[in-house]
Amino acid sequence: MEQDELERLVGGRLRLTLDEIVRHPRLPEARHAYLTSFLKVYEGEPFLVRLLLEAGRFFVFHCAAVLEAAQDPSRRETWFTVGALKRELALFGYASDRQVDHLIARLREVGFLELRRAPGDGRARLLATTDRLRAHHIEWLVAHYVPLANLYLDHDYGPILARDRDFYLLHCRKSPSFNPAAARLMMTLPDTMLFFSHAAGPLIQNAVLKAAMDAGDPSAVVPYIEATSRFGVSRTHVRNLMISAEAAGLVRIIGRGGRNIEILPRFWASYDRGLAVGMYLTDAVNLVAMREWSQASAGHLCNVP
Repeated sequence: MEQDELERLVGGRLRLTLDEIVRHPRLPEARHAYLTSFLKVYEGEPFLVRLLLEAGRFFVFHCAAVLEAAQDPSRRETWFTVGALKRELALFGYASDRQVDHLIARLREVGFLELRRAPGDGRARLLATTDRLRAHHIEWLVAHYVPLANLYLDHDYGPILARDRDFYLLHCRKSPSFNPAAARLMMTLPDTMLFFSHAAGPLIQNAVLKAAMDAGDPSAVVPYIEATSRFGVSRTHVRNLMISAEAAGLVRIIGRGGRNIEILPRFWASYDRGLAVGMYLTDAVNLVAMREWSQASAGHLCNVP
C-alpha cells in the first residue's frame, strides 16, 4: 500500500524497493557511514543534546524546516503555525501539545525559532526558523543521504551532498506530502520507536551500535555508558533505556554492575530495516526534487543568451 502511495506522489515507478535496500550486500557499510555522519551532527553540540533530553523529539527540527519551506503565503492552510507543527508531530506520535509548547518556547529563547505576525492578518502568528536551525537541519539531512550515496553510486545526490541551499529548500518543500506514508511505515518499526519514544533515544541507539561496529564484531561487548558519555546524557537515563532494550530482546546486559551490553541479532536486523525505510523515503523525495531541479536548471540554460 505504501509503495502505491509513494509512486503516486513521485508520479511514476520508484527506483528502489524496500526489500532491495534491506538485502543489499553492502548495507552494513552504508550503516556505518550513516552512524558516523549522524553522530557528527551532534558531537560538540551539547545544547542540541540538551534539547533532545528536554523534549525527546529531534524530529521537530525536520518538521519545522519542511513546514516553513512548504508554506504558501496566499494559502492560509499551509502557514507554518504552532497548530500546524503540532499536527505534523502528532502523525508520528512524538509529542503532546504541552511538550511542543515547551520546545517552541525553548527554541525561541535560544534563537532557533521566531514568532511573527502573518502578513495581512495581525491576529495570526507564524513560526519562522533561523539560520542557526537551518544550518543544523541541512547537516541532519545530509547524514540521511550518506547511506544512499554509499550504496547507489549511479544516483545523483550531488546537490544535497554539496549542501546547495536552493536544493535543500526544494527538498524541504517536497517533503510534507510524504509524511503520512512515512508515519505509517514508522509505526511498523516497534524497535525503532522504542528508542524514538525515549529522550535522546536515537543518539543513544546510534552510539552503541557504532561502538559495536568499530569493534569489528557485531556481537562485541560494548561499554554502553562510555559510548554515550560524550553527549552529556545521564548514566541513569542510558541505563534505563538499555533495560527497556533488553526487555525487547535487542541487547543483553552483562558484566559486573551491568555496565556492558551485547548487541543481539534482532537489534541489527530491526535497525537495518529502519535505516532502509529512511533511505526508501529519502530517495523517493529526491526523485521529485531532482526532477524539478533539473527542469529549472534546463530552463535557466535555455534563457542564457
